[in-house]
Parts: sequence; C-alpha cells; structure tokens
Amino acid sequence: MIDPHLIDPSSADTALIVVDVQNDFCPAGALAVANGDRVVPPINALSNLFSNIILTQDWHPSEHVSFADNQPGKSPFETIPLSYGNQTLRQTLWPAHCVQGTHGAEFHAELDCNRAQLVVRKGFRAEIDSYSAFYENDQSTATGLYGYLKDRGISKLVLAGLATDFCVAWSAIDAVRLGLDATVVLSACAAIDLEGSLQAQLKAMQQAGVRVVDAL
Repeated sequence: MIDPHLIDPSSADTALIVVDVQNDFCPAGALAVANGDRVVPPINALSNLFSNIILTQDWHPSEHVSFADNQPGKSPFETIPLSYGNQTLRQTLWPAHCVQGTHGAEFHAELDCNRAQLVVRKGFRAEIDSYSAFYENDQSTATGLYGYLKDRGISKLVLAGLATDFCVAWSAIDAVRLGLDATVVLSACAAIDLEGSLQAQLKAMQQAGVRVVDAL
C-alpha cells in the first residue's frame, strides 16, 4: 500500500490514467492479454477515488505498419527493423488489433468511462507504432497529453490498464522523463510478458523513478 501522503486521489494536481482497456486486449480479442478483463473491477474501484480521470485508446488504421499482415512473409510477434526519422528501432509485429471504428477498438463494456474527462487516441499514424500515452515510438511525436496535463496543473499520475510491460510501462517512464510523478498499480494491470518483457519493464520502470505498487 502507498503512503496516503504521497498520493491524494481527490487532489486537483493528481490524475488516474487508464491505459487501453479495450476489447482486443481482453479475452477473445485479437491481441488478448491473459486475464486482461480482470483489471476492470480494480480500475473501476480506483476511478471512484479520483477527481481527474484520463483514458487512452489504441486507434490504428487497417494499414498500420506494426501489423504482421502488412509485412509480407512475417508472423505476429516477430521483430523487424523500422526507420523512425533519424533512428532505426526494433519493431514487434502484432496481430491486427484496435482497428479504428471496430468492436475490438472499443473500451471494455464494463469499464466505467462516465467520469473520464479526456480520451487520448494513439497509434493512428499508419507509419509509426505508439505505446506511450505521451509519445509515438519515435519518442518525439507528441500525443498532446503532456500539454493538457500542464495546462490543468496536473503533475501526479497513477497508471493502470493494459499491458503492464508495453503501453503502461512506456507511459509511466515517459511521464517521469517529463518531470511528472508516476505510480503504477500492479493489481489494476495485466501483462503480455513476451520473452521476459514483464520483468524487464518492471526493472526499467523502477530504474527510471516510477513508483510501482501492488495497490493504493
């Protein structure tokens, strides 16, 4: 449990960031996270505590570069080099998921979205993948979330959602890099854990200065 003096969910400078709790990341989805739907009740419970709530939503065009179907001869979960501006990064290829306007891209039906003040859609550029709520994977193309938080005077974030080792971790690490306070609540997250990615990202978050807790 976290020290209540560190996080006051009702404070105007604090927000809950709910990451990608969408049908395609839940059981029977195109890119299902094991037990992904189990994050919904704890996230709803957290939402009842917070005055400020922001949702993120993967929102890919069908021709997205990260889809294995769009890379001839490649299969899901292979990696390929992709050029992002002045750098080349390893890109994991995914099954087509969270395609704009589809059922898979919708939020889980039991997720309480009623009090959310903002939905940040990411990954809508066909030529670049996007894990973080703050930046596309080139680490320079901004989503606009940081400016929104700055304008509202929000400097403390609590993150939950899917998946721990990809979009949640990248978002939390970027938050700290931008000078924000970031806490990840593991009981309200679920991981893909691709070839040890969960432990690697837990370590990366802690090294970056992200606070990782089991529950608030």
